[in-house]
Amino acid sequence: MSVANPAYHILRKSVVGEEGEWCKMFDPPTASPVTPEILTPTNPVPAFVAAHVPGATMSILNTLQLDLLNGLSITMWDGKKVNFFAFQDLNTGQISFPAPTIRVPRGVVFHCFTAGKGPPPHTIHWHGIEPTPMNDGVGHCSMELGQYTYQWQPNYIGSYFFHCHRNTMQHFEFGLYGFLIIEPPDAYAQQNPLLPNYAGGYPRRTAANLTNFPQFPGFVGGDLAGADPQAMTVPYDTEALWVIDDRDSIWSDKMKNARATFPTHGNQPGINDQFLKGDFHDFNADYFFVTGVPFPAPVGGTVACASNVVVPPALNSGVTGMQVSINAQVNKTILVRCLCAAYVSIRVTFPVDVVIIAFDGRALGVPPFGDYSSAFLVKAGTPFALSTARRFDALIRSATPVNGFANVEFINNRGGQTLLNGRIPIVIT
Repeated sequence: MSVANPAYHILRKSVVGEEGEWCKMFDPPTASPVTPEILTPTNPVPAFVAAHVPGATMSILNTLQLDLLNGLSITMWDGKKVNFFAFQDLNTGQISFPAPTIRVPRGVVFHCFTAGKGPPPHTIHWHGIEPTPMNDGVGHCSMELGQYTYQWQPNYIGSYFFHCHRNTMQHFEFGLYGFLIIEPPDAYAQQNPLLPNYAGGYPRRTAANLTNFPQFPGFVGGDLAGADPQAMTVPYDTEALWVIDDRDSIWSDKMKNARATFPTHGNQPGINDQFLKGDFHDFNADYFFVTGVPFPAPVGGTVACASNVVVPPALNSGVTGMQVSINAQVNKTILVRCLCAAYVSIRVTFPVDVVIIAFDGRALGVPPFGDYSSAFLVKAGTPFALSTARRFDALIRSATPVNGFANVEFINNRGGQTLLNGRIPIVIT
């Protein structure tokens, strides 16, 4: 008995004729099912955006609307045009790389209506969220759209992201993803810009357990099951979003079609399909970004991205002032949210001490994870490693001015050599 000659053969059923089933593994989809056990959405963010972002609308009650797939051609720092895929936020009309950031208060019923534009199928996978299987958007074992209204209710405050999970290797690399932030339940409660704690501004709060780090004022302990919406959270004055990414322009040149790596059907669909290989077996990143902002240097270089980069409210669920390069004040709390969206590995080195308060969306030391994790200090000059799809949240609070850079080292996964050192300005005055 061996793998080549097993003792038992398990017959596999063909998927032909089952195009309307919930779970399907073929192209193209022929059904747009109704959301099972659909509830009334209670997410306040679409209404807030419609009221405070010029030109924004909310055509479906309390519902975000995203469109896949939109093509983008972006001119790189050296003049070369590179092809991207992108989500479009239909509530604001924005098409961007990465996609506009989604912010959702913990505990609300979230709805996102989506449809595939361009060659289907597509999904939206809510990476790190825990929805029902029909709403998880994992390609090949979940639903592949058609049209659909995703529904879920977030339980944990933190940093997540969303991406197409069909033909993932290509669609994620081509930019079909965005950042997702789960906020405290009262994050959008105050919607009057003339009053303190305005939903569209700062300070804001995030989940943390800072019992061992008293240098961060305003930390609230307490019971998450109680009535206090700010239990186990800390305020921050400045927020920076670092989405670290890379691109192989050869992939872009040769694989413009969104179905470029879809399988070709054999005579038994779902059983003997053949996947195209093309140039997708050989990834060689030659362009590098932070939150869509280029590091303008060739492979082997060391270069800073642009300074004074601020994310507009239309790309940030109506919140004004989220930064990429950091400009802050001494004795103020800075929150850095970092996602490795690169296919190579990265190492991030800060010029100041930082406290890591969350990893992969979960706040360290906050129940129910308090028994086996805790926030921890990373000293200035200490590299912190991330691989694809990993995230961390870090707090900075400096009593002295800083005029320096965080260094992002892009590392080849095969040989371990450094491809680029990208520098993100950090100015604390």
